[in-house]
Amino acid sequence: MKKTITWVGTVIGVAAVMALAFGALERRATPRTVAVSGECLTTAPRDKTAITLRVSTLAPTAVASMRAATTQMAEITEYLKSQPVEMQTTQFNSYEKTEWNRKEQKSVTLGIETTVAVEVSADSIDVIEGILSRFVGMPNVFSENLRMYTSPRVLQPIMEKCLSVAVENARVRANALVAGDGKTTGKLLSVSYGANSDNVAQPVNGLLRTKMVATAAMGDASGTIVSRDTDVSVSVSAVFEIK
Repeated sequence: MKKTITWVGTVIGVAAVMALAFGALERRATPRTVAVSGECLTTAPRDKTAITLRVSTLAPTAVASMRAATTQMAEITEYLKSQPVEMQTTQFNSYEKTEWNRKEQKSVTLGIETTVAVEVSADSIDVIEGILSRFVGMPNVFSENLRMYTSPRVLQPIMEKCLSVAVENARVRANALVAGDGKTTGKLLSVSYGANSDNVAQPVNGLLRTKMVATAAMGDASGTIVSRDTDVSVSVSAVFEIK
């Protein structure tokens, strides 16, 4: 009986020593860390020019209105297929159009209006200028939202490079913080980031509705439209090991 008690006590003692040893190892395995932020600001060239072509037709019935709009848009897209452009339909709706009759003091139905819009983009502003010149002033056709933007193909590698710069910026800050203790940074243990740009590829309503306005806008293309590149910013929160 005495031997059994001794053996049990020995096992418990060894287990306690091992637990303390593993606890010490675990404490030593947990590295000291420093958490910092980093930023990168850069620009990306605006390599794409886009415009929205909109067809709006008014007719007594929905069938007649939709037929007129789709037929006219089909003629436009058939021409666009022969051009070095990309196309995407951005609007297709049909609704009853009304206006307020002041004399009769009531709302009067004018008919059914159908609107079809397509966004057209190209690598060259000259291509968009040619399209604008061809269709502006045509009955039922409106040209809107002339703009330049940076394509994802160009923007993505610039964003990725800026992310790398932001991380290095964070490491420089971390090294400055721990230098007072005679330390330096080691491995990057974790990082989170956010990226922003003022790149606007979505339509902005209300431009180029008449031939006069369109011509003036295209004449200013080398100024207003290509005024500056896309601003890109990346910020990171990084945790580094202290060595």
